[in-house]
Amino acid sequence: MELLDGELELREIQKLEGHTDRVWSLAWNPTGTGVAGMLASCSGDKTVRIWQKGPSGSWDCSAVLEDTHTRTVRSCAWSPSGKLLATASFDGTTAIWERVGGEFECVATLEGHENEVKSVSWNASGSLLATCARDKTVWIWEAQPGNEFECVSVLQGHTQDVKMVQWHPFLDVLVSVGYDNSVKVWTEDGDDDWHCVQTLGEAGSGHTSTVWALSFNSAGDRMVTCSDDLTLKIWDTSQNPSETSGDGSGSWSHLCTLSGYHDRTIFSVHWSRDGLIASGAADDAIRLFTESKDRMVDQPSYKMLVKREKAHDMDVNSVQWNLKEPKLLASASDDGTIKIWELSEVSKLVEHMLLQEFAAGTGVDRHQTF
Repeated sequence: MELLDGELELREIQKLEGHTDRVWSLAWNPTGTGVAGMLASCSGDKTVRIWQKGPSGSWDCSAVLEDTHTRTVRSCAWSPSGKLLATASFDGTTAIWERVGGEFECVATLEGHENEVKSVSWNASGSLLATCARDKTVWIWEAQPGNEFECVSVLQGHTQDVKMVQWHPFLDVLVSVGYDNSVKVWTEDGDDDWHCVQTLGEAGSGHTSTVWALSFNSAGDRMVTCSDDLTLKIWDTSQNPSETSGDGSGSWSHLCTLSGYHDRTIFSVHWSRDGLIASGAADDAIRLFTESKDRMVDQPSYKMLVKREKAHDMDVNSVQWNLKEPKLLASASDDGTIKIWELSEVSKLVEHMLLQEFAAGTGVDRHQTF
């Protein structure tokens, strides 16, 4: 690992093992018990695992959700209340799990996509759920009383496999990305009819290959996307696209491109509430970025803060910042493991190690030293 500013490092806290195939996706529960909450993971082994931090400080698997999906579980997402977990599978279905106490029960199965469902996302209120699939469509489901879900719209605009859907942090604006290299922005027109109001493509400084993932910052005024073209792109999303004119003026626009940091496909990107961007890629590495304070240029720019080589033994498929502890990061990999990382100040770590060495050299009990 290289320390770029000599200040921070990404320190591995724990490796979580249990899945028997690649781990595709992770989701932190927004209201989970304990400070750090609860983590869901899903895998090619057809299961979802729930991890919780125990009294000893270690993360342990508290539940295995199985016997529902018949193929790879590709994506998982908690509802804003933290009580429901949606899981999307290559079997063409999306399952809804309800948490009652420590138990999880599958309370609904959403069917309709023709083949593999790749991603699932809840809107800010938990009233809408979006799914996307290899069938090139995006579906919007409305939550009804009694854990019923009704499909209210099927969005057709992508020309190939749709890789990810994500709602804006507080607006009912949906973003989808896919194999057709595009980023599409969807809004409702007031008549319960959803349509694409903007496509961020190559002509608008967009990506030149498959777009795998996206993430908004906590304010919702910026978005980051990552791609098979080995770049991360930052977008200005400060305008509400549903309130802009029909010609697209004042809509979302490209701010800057980060390139040269990963040398293989970037699969995942996530923006922490503290403003740090994490990326995970097929080069087995994790990178952290922050906005540069250099105001010599008009447009905002971003710099790499930390690089962690060989974060996993194989592709890094998902990186997710903890919602309550913004210095805690989880990553998932083709190697079948999940890792919990902590962003730490190097100076404190060095001081800690020096104290350990001093205590060892003098015969003093190191537990009495700090």
